[in-house]
Amino acid sequence: MSDGARNTRRFLGASSNGAGSAGYRDGGAGGIGAARSSDVNTGILDENVLALVFRSINFDPKALCTVARISRRLRAVAERVLWRELCISRAPRMVASLTGAPAAGGAAAPGRIVGGWPALAKLLLFCCGAASAAVPGHFTGVSRFSKTSGRSFLSRRCRGDLLYVSDPCEHAVPGTADDVGAYRGVFRGFMRSRTRACLVGRRAALETRVRCPYCGARVWSMVAAGLVPRSAWRRLGAYEGRLEYYVCVSGHLHGNCWLARLSSSDGDHDGDSDDDDDDASTEGHSDDGHAAS
Repeated sequence: MSDGARNTRRFLGASSNGAGSAGYRDGGAGGIGAARSSDVNTGILDENVLALVFRSINFDPKALCTVARISRRLRAVAERVLWRELCISRAPRMVASLTGAPAAGGAAAPGRIVGGWPALAKLLLFCCGAASAAVPGHFTGVSRFSKTSGRSFLSRRCRGDLLYVSDPCEHAVPGTADDVGAYRGVFRGFMRSRTRACLVGRRAALETRVRCPYCGARVWSMVAAGLVPRSAWRRLGAYEGRLEYYVCVSGHLHGNCWLARLSSSDGDHDGDSDDDDDDASTEGHSDDGHAAS
């Protein structure tokens, strides 16, 4: 038997029984890791090797989905480590802002996030489309998320919240000459946000027919709750009154709008500013908050 085959069998054997491995959060502490060696979430060897493998392929989301379906163990590792690393690799400044953790290069990696890392990864990479216009969802090549855009979606009393919103993904509506824009976003600390407090204070009802396309949770219609400012229509370049805007209980935002045909003189967005230093893109390496696709 070759050395390579022998090492592979030895690795697979260690992965299956968890012997001699330490928990990811134990930092290699032998006693604690050994006590939890039978747990499905244990295995620093597995996690380190998988993280290195996926880092070498730039955390390809389709490959990650495939690996997560192989076994409970791999799914647990993916949910706890790999999806988080994918989010950090795509949008480090955005993740740091959402979690309060140090930005890329800091001493500690972010821990948990409301809704889970798989949901945030899907939100970064997947356009949910527009069901009302028969536009299906799809993976996106590039997406830009902006706090400045997010402020345009907050009513005046909720301006203290932090919200990232993507630029609208434009789609032609089948059978018409119209275009629809699909957008998505995420709140920081939604459970303590003024937006949630307003929804609860107004006793806004949760939708019965709509679910969050990213985490599956129930959603509020911000249109029905009367919490959509006019700046949202202007920011999107949409017809007033032809906008859907939902926020789920985990703080994920999604919606769509019918885009107006603007002249060049109408192209400036209301409320734009030059302070988008924490914007995030899902393509391109840089040190200012832009990450690779």
